[in-house]
Amino acid sequence: MTHTSLDLAQIAKAYAQAWSSKSPEAVAAFYAPNGQIEINGGPALKGRAAIAEMAAGFYAAYPDLVVHCEELRAAGDHAVFAWSLEGHHAETGSYVRLAGWEEWDLDPEGRVQLSKGWFDAEDERRQIGQAA
Repeated sequence: MTHTSLDLAQIAKAYAQAWSSKSPEAVAAFYAPNGQIEINGGPALKGRAAIAEMAAGFYAAYPDLVVHCEELRAAGDHAVFAWSLEGHHAETGSYVRLAGWEEWDLDPEGRVQLSKGWFDAEDERRQIGQAA
Protein backbone atom coordinates (compact mmCIF):
# COMPACT_ATOMS: atom_id res chain seq x y z
CA MET A 1 0.00 0.00 0.00
CA THR A 2 1.34 3.40 -0.92
CA HIS A 3 0.61 6.29 1.39
CA THR A 4 -0.61 9.58 0.00
CA SER A 5 1.19 12.86 0.61
CA LEU A 6 -1.71 13.95 2.81
CA ASP A 7 -1.47 10.77 4.91
CA LEU A 8 2.26 11.23 5.37
CA ALA A 9 1.91 14.91 6.23
CA GLN A 10 -0.60 13.99 8.94
CA ILE A 11 1.71 11.25 10.24
CA ALA A 12 4.68 13.66 10.34
CA LYS A 13 2.71 16.38 12.12
CA ALA A 14 1.37 13.90 14.68
CA TYR A 15 4.87 12.41 15.17
CA ALA A 16 6.29 15.86 15.99
CA GLN A 17 3.39 16.41 18.40
CA ALA A 18 4.06 13.03 20.03
CA TRP A 19 7.70 13.99 20.60
CA SER A 20 6.58 17.32 22.05
CA SER A 21 4.10 15.57 24.39
CA LYS A 22 6.86 14.25 26.69
CA SER A 23 5.31 10.78 26.44
CA PRO A 24 7.78 8.05 25.44
CA GLU A 25 4.86 5.73 24.76
CA ALA A 26 3.31 8.24 22.34
CA VAL A 27 6.55 8.30 20.35
CA ALA A 28 6.85 4.51 20.38
CA ALA A 29 3.25 4.14 19.17
CA PHE A 30 4.30 5.54 15.77
CA TYR A 31 6.47 2.48 15.24
CA ALA A 32 5.39 -0.98 14.16
CA PRO A 33 5.52 -3.42 17.10
CA ASN A 34 8.84 -4.76 15.79
CA GLY A 35 9.94 -1.38 14.40
CA GLN A 36 13.40 -0.05 14.93
CA ILE A 37 15.45 3.13 14.91
CA GLU A 38 19.14 3.73 14.31
CA ILE A 39 20.60 7.08 15.38
CA ASN A 40 23.74 8.44 13.74
CA GLY A 41 24.70 4.99 12.50
CA GLY A 42 24.57 3.49 15.98
CA PRO A 43 23.08 0.14 16.92
CA ALA A 44 19.44 -0.49 16.08
CA LEU A 45 16.95 -0.05 18.91
CA LYS A 46 14.35 -2.71 18.24
CA GLY A 47 10.74 -2.76 19.40
CA ARG A 48 8.50 -0.21 21.02
CA ALA A 49 9.93 -0.66 24.52
CA ALA A 50 13.45 0.20 23.33
CA ILE A 51 12.12 3.15 21.33
CA ALA A 52 10.20 4.44 24.36
CA GLU A 53 13.36 4.14 26.46
CA MET A 54 15.31 6.14 23.87
CA ALA A 55 12.62 8.86 23.86
CA ALA A 56 12.68 8.95 27.67
CA GLY A 57 16.42 9.64 27.46
CA PHE A 58 15.78 12.67 25.26
CA TYR A 59 13.16 13.92 27.75
CA ALA A 60 15.61 13.48 30.62
CA ALA A 61 18.20 15.52 28.71
CA TYR A 62 15.68 18.14 27.53
CA PRO A 63 12.71 18.37 29.93
CA ASP A 64 11.06 21.12 27.85
CA LEU A 65 11.72 19.43 24.50
CA VAL A 66 9.71 20.61 21.50
CA VAL A 67 10.03 18.98 18.07
CA HIS A 68 9.01 20.64 14.82
CA CYS A 69 8.43 19.05 11.42
CA GLU A 70 10.47 21.22 9.06
CA GLU A 71 9.97 19.25 5.85
CA LEU A 72 8.63 15.95 4.61
CA ARG A 73 9.56 14.16 1.43
CA ALA A 74 7.96 10.94 0.34
CA ALA A 75 8.23 8.25 -2.27
CA GLY A 76 5.71 5.45 -1.85
CA ASP A 77 6.24 3.84 1.54
CA HIS A 78 9.46 5.71 2.19
CA ALA A 79 9.75 9.19 3.65
CA VAL A 80 12.25 11.66 5.00
CA PHE A 81 11.07 13.54 8.08
CA ALA A 82 13.25 16.65 8.55
CA TRP A 83 12.93 17.99 12.06
CA SER A 84 14.26 20.51 14.50
CA LEU A 85 14.20 20.21 18.24
CA GLU A 86 14.62 22.82 20.89
CA GLY A 87 14.82 22.85 24.62
CA HIS A 88 17.02 23.53 27.60
CA HIS A 89 19.62 20.96 28.55
CA ALA A 90 18.87 19.48 31.98
CA GLU A 91 22.45 19.63 33.31
CA THR A 92 23.73 22.91 31.88
CA GLY A 93 20.51 24.86 31.36
CA SER A 94 21.79 25.79 27.90
CA TYR A 95 19.21 26.42 25.21
CA VAL A 96 19.74 23.96 22.36
CA ARG A 97 18.27 23.98 18.86
CA LEU A 98 19.23 21.06 16.64
CA ALA A 99 18.24 20.03 13.16
CA GLY A 100 18.19 16.53 11.76
CA TRP A 101 16.15 14.02 9.86
CA GLU A 102 14.81 10.49 9.91
CA GLU A 103 14.62 8.25 6.88
CA TRP A 104 11.52 6.10 7.28
CA ASP A 105 10.36 2.81 5.83
CA LEU A 106 6.64 2.55 6.59
CA ASP A 107 4.46 -0.50 6.99
CA PRO A 108 1.02 -0.76 5.32
CA GLU A 109 -0.65 0.83 8.38
CA GLY A 110 1.60 3.89 8.17
CA ARG A 111 3.75 2.93 11.16
CA VAL A 112 7.51 3.29 11.05
CA GLN A 113 9.13 -0.07 10.40
CA LEU A 114 12.66 1.34 10.20
CA SER A 115 13.98 4.80 10.95
CA LYS A 116 17.53 5.93 10.28
CA GLY A 117 17.97 9.18 12.16
CA TRP A 118 20.73 11.74 11.80
CA PHE A 119 21.79 14.89 13.63
CA ASP A 120 25.07 16.68 14.36
CA ALA A 121 26.15 15.32 17.75
CA GLU A 122 29.18 17.63 17.82
CA ASP A 123 26.88 20.65 17.43
CA GLU A 124 24.75 19.34 20.29
CA ARG A 125 27.81 19.03 22.56
CA ARG A 126 28.92 22.55 21.58
CA GLN A 127 25.48 24.02 22.33
CA ILE A 128 25.18 22.38 25.73
CA GLY A 129 28.68 23.55 26.60
CA GLN A 130 30.46 20.22 26.75
CA ALA A 131 33.81 19.58 25.14
CA ALA A 132 33.94 17.02 22.34
